Amino acid sequence: MTEHPTSYERPQPGADPAEGRGALMRSPQPQSQPQVQNQPQPCPRGGTALPAQARAGETPSGPGTSTSEEHSVNGPEHAQPTSAEPDPHRPRPTPEGIPPQPGAEPERTVGAQERRTGRGVPPGRPMPMRRDGDRLRFVGAATRRIARGIDLDEIVMGLCRATVPTFSDAILVYLRDPLPVGDERPVGPVLLRLRRTDRIPEERDTEGGFLPVPVPEPDPADIGLAALTAELCEVRPGGALNEVLRGVRPVFADAPAARAALPELLGEGAESLVPGDQHTILAPLRGRRRVIGAALFLRRPERLAFEADDLLVAAQLATHSALGIDKAVLYGREAYIADELQRTMLPENLPSATGVRLASRYLPAAETARVGGDWYDAIPLPGSRVALVVGDVMGHSMTSAAIMGQLRTTAQTLAGLDLPPQEVLHHLDEQAQRLGTDRMATCLYAVYDPVSHRITIANAGHPPPVLLHLGGHAEVLRVPAGAPIGVGGVDFEAVELDAPAGATLLLYTDGLVESRLRDVWTGIEQLREKLAATAQLTGPDHPPPLEALCDEVLDMLGPGDRDDDIALLAARFDGIAPSDVAFWFLEPEDAAPGRARRLARRALARWGLEELTDSVELLVSEVVTNAVRYASRPVTLRLLRTDVLRCEVGDDVPQLPRLRQARATDEGGRGLYLVNRLARRWGATRLSTGKVVWFELNR
Repeated sequence: MTEHPTSYERPQPGADPAEGRGALMRSPQPQSQPQVQNQPQPCPRGGTALPAQARAGETPSGPGTSTSEEHSVNGPEHAQPTSAEPDPHRPRPTPEGIPPQPGAEPERTVGAQERRTGRGVPPGRPMPMRRDGDRLRFVGAATRRIARGIDLDEIVMGLCRATVPTFSDAILVYLRDPLPVGDERPVGPVLLRLRRTDRIPEERDTEGGFLPVPVPEPDPADIGLAALTAELCEVRPGGALNEVLRGVRPVFADAPAARAALPELLGEGAESLVPGDQHTILAPLRGRRRVIGAALFLRRPERLAFEADDLLVAAQLATHSALGIDKAVLYGREAYIADELQRTMLPENLPSATGVRLASRYLPAAETARVGGDWYDAIPLPGSRVALVVGDVMGHSMTSAAIMGQLRTTAQTLAGLDLPPQEVLHHLDEQAQRLGTDRMATCLYAVYDPVSHRITIANAGHPPPVLLHLGGHAEVLRVPAGAPIGVGGVDFEAVELDAPAGATLLLYTDGLVESRLRDVWTGIEQLREKLAATAQLTGPDHPPPLEALCDEVLDMLGPGDRDDDIALLAARFDGIAPSDVAFWFLEPEDAAPGRARRLARRALARWGLEELTDSVELLVSEVVTNAVRYASRPVTLRLLRTDVLRCEVGDDVPQLPRLRQARATDEGGRGLYLVNRLARRWGATRLSTGKVVWFELNR
């Protein structure tokens, strides 16, 4: 069920007619005159009280007033009551919500009468627009209010607040559901859904303004209009509502087409709540190519009815609102596409790597511009290693996001070839030059080996990583900066550093440490201090939780520090203890499978995993047999004990094995079938020196 909020904001005197809920017109104070009978008396609150307004049928008394009503309902457009001493230079009354011209004499509104009816205007009621200039100024202010909206709700709210109560007492806005986007042709029936309603509240305060209607005791007439109108209606082809919408022009409720269209729009019985004749205007909302909704402007029966010129005002309001809604829908679709593009370019989930825990964060530069060129990635590598990547493409646009996606895909492909970090950056530099001459990016590529507790890092113009040790000491790693990707003809250098167990490596983009308020090195020092202070909270023997650490790092950003996207990747090094690793070289000979079974049996007995002996011996024998059949160099066998038991067999043959169903007459081809059925998972990875076939078993 769609909610239809109703806004209640107390109008302020002298406000713009389209600002602050339309800014109700109040009768200006009369100029200083000699003491007369109807002179305002001092008010206890310190102001002056307005004299009583003339009631319908009564003649206001006082100097300068006529003793009889001398103008008719169908009189001239600007007919005024005849005065005892007519003044040809008497200023025109100020229209509702329109401030008087500078230097103009304020109108005397004591005992003012509405034209045509001759009835007095109650205090605090909007005055009618009496000339074309008033309408033009109102339309200008209202369209400015509508044009300020950037999304659908802001535009619809701007239309409601610009027209109520200056132009109408209530408004209902219907929009197509769903709203068509661009040139797409909607399929199915045309449905209109009540998007928003707005109206004048009935209760007034002591200063002549309006207060919200109390929720426990609402006005039955007002709640009937909001609750009894149909929330969703179908525009039937050939129906009266369809004809009015196709006509595009606003119509009065007493028009034949409108009389038949209102029941279809509001629902059966609800049209009786709408004022008849010219107190209601039905205005279609037409976008660039099609009608996208309708607006219903209503005035109370006791108010002055709309005039023919008010149809032009309603047409202008409907046109500006419809075009704004059309553009807002297009903008929303583009923002959605950009957001989805950015989301798909980044990893949905980080992999579960052996010996390392990972956490990440990504923050766009702004909610209205979520597209950027920052990215991060974690790529599992052969030998239980993992590649950690973070990069930043120059710019904040769809082009930057597209280039980022291509570079990230290239980095994943190069990582699968198990190339050294400096070679990966070299190939990324070549790829950026192929994409264009101005495609610049920074990147940091690191490979962590949990067995050797070492990390190899190569940098291409990116901010250096920060390593937080277990004791709470944080240091900025000294990594050669190198040139950004896309420069071309530059060699990259890799360094190998210790990665002790319990330490945390933080990779980030420059949006975290650089802004218009601070330079990059000041930000890096603040980041280092923030990491050290966070580590002190958990003590020297316990590293801070990884997710909480990422949140604490982002909390260092101030209000003026969000000038760029932020990508953050944190890696907690757990490593693999030497006692949990068993490694051997096997000569490529017929006895190698038997020796591999014996070595695996001894390692399992040392680790207390004798229940896995039969499965491990069978699978190791099959994989080693396939390796020594084609290898020309020694075969490697490694067992790793972590949360699972992992076995890795490497050889110098680059061809990867493929799983296939062996025929009954085949002598071989069943080894990988057994591995696939008995192992938790398995795989094969091509290396620069050959390949590695691995499998895992649950402990």
